[in-house]
Amino acid sequence: MYTCRISPWNHKPRVDLQRAGKWIWLALGIWLAATVCRPSWGQSAGGPADGRPNVLLILVDDLKPALGCYGDPVAVTPSIDRLAARGMRFDRAYCSQAVCAPSRFALMLASHPTSTGLYHLGSRLRRLLPDAVTLPQHFIRHGYHAESLGKVFHVGHGNPGDPQSFSLPPFEDKVIEYRDPLSRHAGQLTREEAYFTNQFLDRIASLPRGMAFEALDLPDEAYADGRIAQLAIQRLQQAAERRRNSGQPFFLAVGFVRPHLPFCVPRKYWELYDPDKLPLPRSVGPPQGAPAVAIKRGGEITNYEPVPPDGKIEPLLARKLIHGYYASISYTDAQIGKLLDALDRLSITDQTIVVLWGDHGFHLGDHGFWTKHTNYEEATRVPLIFACPDSVRAGTHCEQLVESVDIFPTLAELAGLPPPQGPQPIDGKSLVPLLRDGNSPVRDHAYHCYPKAKLGRAVRTARYRLVVWSPIRNDARSSEIEYELYDYSEDPEETRNLAEERPQVVQELLQLLDQHPVRVLP
Repeated sequence: MYTCRISPWNHKPRVDLQRAGKWIWLALGIWLAATVCRPSWGQSAGGPADGRPNVLLILVDDLKPALGCYGDPVAVTPSIDRLAARGMRFDRAYCSQAVCAPSRFALMLASHPTSTGLYHLGSRLRRLLPDAVTLPQHFIRHGYHAESLGKVFHVGHGNPGDPQSFSLPPFEDKVIEYRDPLSRHAGQLTREEAYFTNQFLDRIASLPRGMAFEALDLPDEAYADGRIAQLAIQRLQQAAERRRNSGQPFFLAVGFVRPHLPFCVPRKYWELYDPDKLPLPRSVGPPQGAPAVAIKRGGEITNYEPVPPDGKIEPLLARKLIHGYYASISYTDAQIGKLLDALDRLSITDQTIVVLWGDHGFHLGDHGFWTKHTNYEEATRVPLIFACPDSVRAGTHCEQLVESVDIFPTLAELAGLPPPQGPQPIDGKSLVPLLRDGNSPVRDHAYHCYPKAKLGRAVRTARYRLVVWSPIRNDARSSEIEYELYDYSEDPEETRNLAEERPQVVQELLQLLDQHPVRVLP
């Protein structure tokens, strides 16, 4: 994109130039336009000299909008709140699938899982889409230096991530980490450690379970996220120096793993909260009338001690787990604060777009569910914040519906790059109109999915969510299809499935769902 400065030269031409004819003035005008017009980002003249901003993309695992800037009354998140005060907070942002790997593929490709077939933790990007152009690759092709630190693509469960997306080999640290030997059965490899290091995947159930939490008196760097923050600061310093020397902008993706289980963070973050004042779930049973396929039982949480193998968590343990989740958010918030401080210290805040994104939400006992892996609100709604100097008013928020797949085309437009063209299907839309004017919608609904025994596809409007569960085959009979409908204006906690009571609403929302064909089955 370009902006053009208006020349102050407005006096009358000399008589001899007038006699030379209008063609001289036409040529002079063309020369002036070429001289004073320059590339710009964010439709302003305040960006870096070459018109390209830096990009700092911050990804946080399992982070739902349990943040002060989103109105959470107990969350201690001063750094993320500070970032929100610099930019725009999206209040109705949704992931494409409430699972780590598919959600991150959707972000990096601007493609829904139903468009790519990347539905699972072990899905291999380059096996299904060998020529796909990811978000960082798009920036590299237009002159950027792109790096990855921490959990950006999902590595584990048989998945290698996508190293070719970056200028340098990605730096990865631990997702599952214990400092107390008693937390992992005196040093034995635990189930979740094996999953995230691609070991013994054929006999996970035979491995011991690790603890669900740790609260030790340790420095931030004792755990991976603290080390990732330290390294990210070093890479920011190097990137700023490279920018000064060569003019090359950077794309730095930094992924933090907490509040992903286990909730192992320094004790000082646990001490920020009074456990008796933490919110407990108000609805502890599944929605009335929900189909069996939609209900979550056990799952990831049961890989941790002292959770019972059947996943039935008593109130005292529930409070401890919720405490650990909030402590983990505050720990990661502190690491994000270090990055924001580094941008200020290096004097590159005004040259850098910062995006904060949670890959999916998290159940904390609501409906009796824990972690993610559902199509419900707590699992699919995510925090999304854009801080773009000269491109968005500070301290604003937007209530329009947006999706994770929209981040790729938005960053491309903000940086003055061409929109993504694939070859993968592009489902995302640029949110730049919303960043300029929060009342200019780009979507009338959000779309997401989750595959279980059936494929559950969903549309979320401002008022409703419709979920359609269909057998995973092309010849499914209509009698095998099951529906869920929730009205968030009347029932924000999803206590009743209204699909049978409101068939007209179901039919209206099915028309929206038809806009999202399933190109590839799970």
